[in-house]
Amino acid sequence: MNTAAALERTAELAARPGPRAILGLAGPPGAGKSTLAARLAAHAGRPAVVVPLDGFHLADAELARLGRLGRKGAPDTFDAAGYVTLLGRIRKAEPGVTVYAPAFGRKIGQPIAGSIPVPSDVRLVITEGNYLLSDEPPWAAVRGLLDEVWWIDLGDAERCRRLVARHVRWGKTPAAAERFVSECDEANARAVAPGRDRADRIVSAG
Repeated sequence: MNTAAALERTAELAARPGPRAILGLAGPPGAGKSTLAARLAAHAGRPAVVVPLDGFHLADAELARLGRLGRKGAPDTFDAAGYVTLLGRIRKAEPGVTVYAPAFGRKIGQPIAGSIPVPSDVRLVITEGNYLLSDEPPWAAVRGLLDEVWWIDLGDAERCRRLVARHVRWGKTPAAAERFVSECDEANARAVAPGRDRADRIVSAG
C-alpha cells in the first residue's frame, strides 16, 4: 500500500460509524512511523490524535538504575503495561472524559507525562511504535486493542542513514551514532521483524 492509499484508508476509518477507531503503525526503528502518523492524522478528515509508544520510554534515571540505558529502545526499556492500560482507556472513550497520554520530548530525550489530550469526541487515534505486533507479553495484549495495524516498510540502508542522522541531531557524535544504530537500533529491528507477517497492511515508506 502506498501513501495515497494509506491516506484514503485512514479517512475511511475516521468516518466510519460506531466506536472510535484505533490504528496502529508498527515497524523497525527509523522506518518513518511518527512522520507518517502525523500526516495521516492531519488528513483524516475527522478529529484525530497521535499517541506515540515513545511516550512510555522509562526515564533515563530509571534506565541507568536498571543498567539498561545503553539499550534504550529495547522492549524492556518501556512501560509496556502502562501503554496497554492507556490503550484500554482510549478504547472505552467515555463521554465527556479526556484521556491524557504522554509524549516524548525529542530535545530532552525523555517522556513528558500528560502531554497529549484525547477528548471523547476524537474519532481516530493513531498509535505508533516498534512493538505493536510483538507476540511477547505484555506487548501481545496490544494487538487486541487496535482495529488495524500497518507495518511501515523502508529499505535498511535508508532506514539506518536516517537513524544515524537522528542521533546526531539529538547530540551524539557521528561515530557514537553509528555505533548505537549498529549495536542497539538494529538489534531492535531484528527483534520486531517477525511482526511484519502479522500486520493487516504493508505501507511502503520508500
